[in-house]
Amino acid sequence: MEEKIRVGITGASGYAGIELVKILSRHQGVELRCVTSRGLAGTRVSDSMPALSHLLGEDFKYLPSDPTEQAKMEDVDVWFLALPHGAAAEYARALVGAGKTVIDLSADFRLDSLDTYKEYYKSEHPAPDMLSLGKYVVAELVPVSRSDKLIACAGCYPTGIQLPLVPLLERGMVDADHIVIDSYSGVSGAGKKSDLAYAYSERNESAKAYGIPKHRHLSEIEERLNKAAGKKFPVQFNPHLAPMTRGISTTITVPSKVCGVEGVYKAWEEKYSGRPFVKILESGTFPDTLHVCGTNRCDMSAAYDPRTKNLVLTSAIDNIVKGASGQAVQIMNLMFGLSETEGLL
Repeated sequence: MEEKIRVGITGASGYAGIELVKILSRHQGVELRCVTSRGLAGTRVSDSMPALSHLLGEDFKYLPSDPTEQAKMEDVDVWFLALPHGAAAEYARALVGAGKTVIDLSADFRLDSLDTYKEYYKSEHPAPDMLSLGKYVVAELVPVSRSDKLIACAGCYPTGIQLPLVPLLERGMVDADHIVIDSYSGVSGAGKKSDLAYAYSERNESAKAYGIPKHRHLSEIEERLNKAAGKKFPVQFNPHLAPMTRGISTTITVPSKVCGVEGVYKAWEEKYSGRPFVKILESGTFPDTLHVCGTNRCDMSAAYDPRTKNLVLTSAIDNIVKGASGQAVQIMNLMFGLSETEGLL
């Protein structure tokens, strides 16, 4: 094997960061050199992740999160940023400026428009001069190469939406002006935090809508779907919180310009031929979050309703893996010419 890629993780104590440690610690093509955390700095990683104690040395400890110090680390080539929006930009600036490759899991570089960022995130963009450097990527939809230095990983909801819908918009097979999307996410999508609203006794046996009509991910969803269709149009996005730890189930209702699903499946098969993490299910069967959790896969299927002339597209992903950390590693694999599936299920 060629020389291993030397990687670091900033923000390794959140759900996405923990998943990155799990994946990268067993990845045959990388050497995990550094993980950082403000709250756990100086403690052993194996103490907070005992399931990985056989993969992580006893002396492997969290370092403080510090963009200036991390930029000086000559033994780390690729940095994964598992940070909240607004915080990642400071690190991206320092690390890209030091010649590092940055794969960012936050929302800081996902949008093209500064005005849209301000509208949805209620603040000015923290690094407007760097926005054009970020390359927005869903691994199956946007090619990457080693020359890319700042990757903006797609969000969890947008990933499960774009994979089934983008090929149809690109081919003009659906009416883009009347798209309704209902998504159901596990509680881990809210992040790792102490909040009564996300306590077991509050969320168990409970499902509810939230963030309607302008969830933050809607900005990303509309921008990418508009690009695929080649025109501007609004999208109705209805997110829900479901009583499960992880996973996202999405149902997309869209008026069809074709009768039946034969054309849909042909478009999908051509788009995703040879792509190991997209599983196309037969029409009449439906994706289940139970079957994708822990994997980097997106399962999807399509049905046609002759009464309404709508296509109903369904997908399921693991929000932490395909919706975050797994996709980030998949992108790194593609960038550096490794097997796309290395380290991933």
